[in-house]
Amino acid sequence: QVRLVESGGGSAQSGGSLRLSCTASGYTDTTYSMAWFRLAPGKKSEAVAAIDSDGRTKYVDSVKDRFTISQQKAKFTMFLQMNSLKPEDTATYMCALGHYYLTNVISASDFGYWGRGTQVTVSS
Repeated sequence: QVRLVESGGGSAQSGGSLRLSCTASGYTDTTYSMAWFRLAPGKKSEAVAAIDSDGRTKYVDSVKDRFTISQQKAKFTMFLQMNSLKPEDTATYMCALGHYYLTNVISASDFGYWGRGTQVTVSS
């Protein structure tokens, strides 16, 4: 059974930083992609960043140059370093895992496994 567990959420002030982690267990394929999605009240779910087993990365435009996605493959853990946080980054951040390499678009339909989410709150 595949399980994803997020950690690292919390509160920060505008301009501050937070680091999220997501650890996967029970997944045995060597090919994968992992992603962060976020869901804010009253808004649609948004893909934030993704990384695949070959190390390719992709970001949504609103977080480029502020967020960095990385992974520690030996521990099957993905990180999201979030700098220069803005109030509009406030959301529940969810980790996702899929069976394929990244494509041009980070699509929720490409990810079959999801974590429960961790809350990020940024105050102005």
